[in-house]
Amino acid sequence: MLMAPRNLLPLAGISLLTSIPLAAKVTFSENVAPIIYKRCAGCHRPGEAAPFSLLNYDDVKKHGSLIASVTAARIMPPWQALPASYPYKDSRRLTDDELATIQTWVKEGMLQGDPAKTPALPKFTDGWQLGTPDLIVKVDKPFTVPAEGADIYRYLRIPLNLPEDKWVQAIELRPSARKVVHHVLYFASATEEAKRIEAEEEASQSPSAGMKFTRSMVPLGGVAVGAQPHRLPNGLALKLPKGTDLMFQYHFHPIGKEETEQSTIGLYFAKKAPDHTLTALQLPVSYGLFSGLNIAPGQKDFKVGDSFVLPVDVQAVSISAHAHYIGKTMKMTATFPDGTVKTLLDINNWDFAWQDRYFFENPILLPKGTKLEGEVSWDNSEQNEKNPSRPPIHVAWGEQTKDEMGAVTLAVYPAAESDLATLRDTYQLHVKLIARQRIRQDPSVLVKLRELTGDPPPAPAPAPSTQERR
Repeated sequence: MLMAPRNLLPLAGISLLTSIPLAAKVTFSENVAPIIYKRCAGCHRPGEAAPFSLLNYDDVKKHGSLIASVTAARIMPPWQALPASYPYKDSRRLTDDELATIQTWVKEGMLQGDPAKTPALPKFTDGWQLGTPDLIVKVDKPFTVPAEGADIYRYLRIPLNLPEDKWVQAIELRPSARKVVHHVLYFASATEEAKRIEAEEEASQSPSAGMKFTRSMVPLGGVAVGAQPHRLPNGLALKLPKGTDLMFQYHFHPIGKEETEQSTIGLYFAKKAPDHTLTALQLPVSYGLFSGLNIAPGQKDFKVGDSFVLPVDVQAVSISAHAHYIGKTMKMTATFPDGTVKTLLDINNWDFAWQDRYFFENPILLPKGTKLEGEVSWDNSEQNEKNPSRPPIHVAWGEQTKDEMGAVTLAVYPAAESDLATLRDTYQLHVKLIARQRIRQDPSVLVKLRELTGDPPPAPAPAPSTQERR
């Protein structure tokens, strides 16, 4: 076919291209609505945490430019993990095609298209997202979050009065003041201990009174803004002993308006004790307490790392990460005995406001001899828009949000339950060796441990023996 020269195409107002069909325009009805309803509307609807609704064309068009901006920056939907070697359940991360569709729609003028072709709104689950709980309880006393001031850490007690041991598969939190609740950690604590902590907190005027962790508390998980409730997979469950209460450690963030929080909590129990015991492998250990976290003002890429070689075969179930405002990257890899390297988690732009726990689609077998490596980095420069200090200040390890900490935590269970003691003992030895080495270098770390736990750990041991070094 002969082609006309470009400069002759518009001659006499006639285009030779008019016989070629134009590419179909991207419309809300056919292209954008399915993405918004699937990825965004769960939070962007009345009664949920998001600040505005995205349930119809007018709502989405009104915020179209903002949606294009925050999705291009991967700020929204809140899903920080990059694609790894193994897929995650319930991923909210936009695909490249979905992202391109939104950008094109906004550039082309946010056309509605045929309203009749708009898909039906998804059927949202009202109330409990995981179904009717086996037990519904409420925080014992309401807590008032002031309109202004520093972030608040506070334990709130939930009496249980359990006549027998229970096995928890999931905990679902329903805050009464959702917008001020940043994240909550769940613990089981003996009733008398829980009451003592509650009384101490009520007497304290410090916003960080609830940062202390006692050795008697048994971790049961937690939830952060943007996280989805999950049942533990494959019949796994965490023990909730009789004679214990729930202690919820809240992180409250004032929003300019006084709020009163008194959460309702749903507990989901397994019918029997699980066949396998879930345990956590955290790298660096203790959220980096023993990593020499010492970040100078302006330092853009301060890194700490840790590694641990699995002494037994394990199945990996989920993975999560934690740092504060200037955290930048979090990564964990697994190097198999044959040298193959797999990425378990990779976050390249940490956001303290959105924290989640990433469940693998299926448990991952990590054989004995696999080397786990965890690394966290921080950006303490002025160029880091999330840096709360202007100009940047020196940052060390600490519990306040302007302090820092950081780790990646892998939840696993031994492939053979008989290997549980070996797994736990080997990991605890790893923790002790790192702690002892750091305390010898910096005795002030021992003071911090006393503050965190409420009871002093053993005094620093002498240098490890040759056998321990191995």
